[in-house]
Amino acid sequence: MTVEGAGAEPGAARLPSRLARLLSALFYGTCSFLIVLVNKALLTTYGFPSPIVLGIGQMAATIMILYVSKLNKIIHFPDFDKKIPVKLFPLPLLYVGNHISGLSSTRKLSLPMFTVLRKFTIPLTLLLETLILGKQYSLHIIASVFAIILGAFIAAGSDLAFNLEGYVFVFLNDVFTAANGVYTKQKMDPKELGKYGVLFYNACFMIVPTLIISVSTGDLQQATEFNQWKNVLFIMQFLLSCFLGFLLMYSTVLCSYYNSALTTAVVGAIKNVSVAYIGMLLGGDYIFSVLNFVGLNICTGAQAES
Repeated sequence: MTVEGAGAEPGAARLPSRLARLLSALFYGTCSFLIVLVNKALLTTYGFPSPIVLGIGQMAATIMILYVSKLNKIIHFPDFDKKIPVKLFPLPLLYVGNHISGLSSTRKLSLPMFTVLRKFTIPLTLLLETLILGKQYSLHIIASVFAIILGAFIAAGSDLAFNLEGYVFVFLNDVFTAANGVYTKQKMDPKELGKYGVLFYNACFMIVPTLIISVSTGDLQQATEFNQWKNVLFIMQFLLSCFLGFLLMYSTVLCSYYNSALTTAVVGAIKNVSVAYIGMLLGGDYIFSVLNFVGLNICTGAQAES
């Protein structure tokens, strides 16, 4: 929460803060919703085989947009010095792990199952905020979180399109997302790197190692040999995904800056409700079963209560 001037009226101090929290949460939820749909279209509908290359595109877009904005004095963040890697650690590692595991799990799972399994981010965030930031939560919130876990287990246990690799990637994504949110909240001191510095240097430090991983695993070669690069609609969606990647990273940092990491995780999960039901109708890779559908709805109801 931001600290207002000492002479301000209490109500005047709270109102902008509430508005900032609400708008940052809405902004994050919208960006998160849009990028899941665009990435799903790229990786499943078009069959783009290289989630790491897509992640590199999103990092490159982040670096270019923030650097040009800094040059034009639209935003400010500190110039590079040798203390910055120490100040950021372990955020760059969590950042790239979150990117790659998220894109890989989107490709491997149906949208409904992807969104349900992503809800494990909420209890992980609650646990890490308690351990690292010393936060405490009410019994009501903890009970709601356990109901979300129960619904996710029921849905996962009856998933007729079970994909072990997809499940591994999505659980890794949950861990990376929770840790990234908590450590971002911890390190986002305006007197140090600030919001934009965290974003910019995270992307700078990890784009080259990620490119090396892409080359060594054959991911980059698969991307260059992909047969849709002459398809204008595919290229437009690829560029849109890169831009949305920047917006998602920015909105995540903004939401964590004005709210708690747990709030950011819950907003992301609320967004997943609409994604899950859209995925059932339009995704093409969801296999209906009664138990699975019940589990999905338990998650949704518990989420609304939390």
